[in-house]
Amino acid sequence: MGGNHAATGAAAWVAVTASTPIAFGWYPVTDTGVIAGALVCAGAALLPDADHHSGTIANSLKPVSNGVVKVIEALSGGHRKGTHSILGIAVFTLIAWGLSFLSIDTGNEQIGAILIGPGIMCVLLVSFALKALKITRDTKLLPWTTSITLAVLIAIFAPEEWFWMPFSVALGCTVHILGDMITTNGVPLLWPLKFRSPRWMRDGRGVELDMIWRSGGNLSIPILGDAGSVREWIFLIPVSLYAIIGIVWALLNEMGYDTMAVWYQVLALFPG
Repeated sequence: MGGNHAATGAAAWVAVTASTPIAFGWYPVTDTGVIAGALVCAGAALLPDADHHSGTIANSLKPVSNGVVKVIEALSGGHRKGTHSILGIAVFTLIAWGLSFLSIDTGNEQIGAILIGPGIMCVLLVSFALKALKITRDTKLLPWTTSITLAVLIAIFAPEEWFWMPFSVALGCTVHILGDMITTNGVPLLWPLKFRSPRWMRDGRGVELDMIWRSGGNLSIPILGDAGSVREWIFLIPVSLYAIIGIVWALLNEMGYDTMAVWYQVLALFPG
C-alpha cells in the first residue's frame, strides 16, 4: 500500500539519520535534514512501484508521471519485477547519484552553483510522498506547487542538504522491497535471474517452504499476509508514530527547544 510504504520510508530515515536517543544515528544529518529527508525518503520508498501504470507514482505529477511510469514498466518487465530487486535499488541509486552532479554555475559568489539535479529529484520524490499520504489528493496543480516550493526552500535555506539525496533513494527503495518481501507475494530479489522453486514444492508437498520460495521464484517471509491486510495496518501505527515523533523532535530542535533536557526529565520519572 502506497501510504504504508511512505510511512516506513520516513520512519527509516528518522531511525538512520536522527541524532536522538530514539534513533541509531548511523548516517547523521542536521535537524533540517531529518525533517526534509523524512519526506524525501517517504517518496523514495515508493520508487519501486514506478513499474505500475495505475499506482501512486503514475498519478502523482500528471501528465509527466504517466509517461515515465509506462517506460519504467516496460523496461522492468512489469509490476514487482525489475524495480523490486537488488538491481533495481542499484539503478535508482545510480540515477540519484548521477543527478547530484547536475548543476548550474550562477557566477555569483554568494549564490554559487545551483544543484539542479537534486532539485528535480526532490520535486519528484516529495510529490510521490504527498500523493501517497493523500495530502494532495487528485488535484492537478497542488502536487506541482507544493513539491517545487519545498525544493526551492531547501535550495535557498539549506543547500548542503542535497548531498544525502542518493542515500535517501537507496534507503527508501530498500525499505520498500523489504516491506513487500514480508507480504504473501514476495519479491524477485535476484531479477533478472529467476530461480523457480522445485517441482515437489509446487505440488503441495512442501507447503511451508512454498510460502517462502514462491513458484515463480519470488522470495517471501509473509509476516503481514496479503498486501493491505489488517496486520499491515496494525504494523503501520507504531511505524507512523515513530516517524512523527522523530520529525517533531527535529523541528523542536530547529525552533531552539532543548529537547534533550525534556528527555532527561522523562527518564527521571522512571528510576532505575
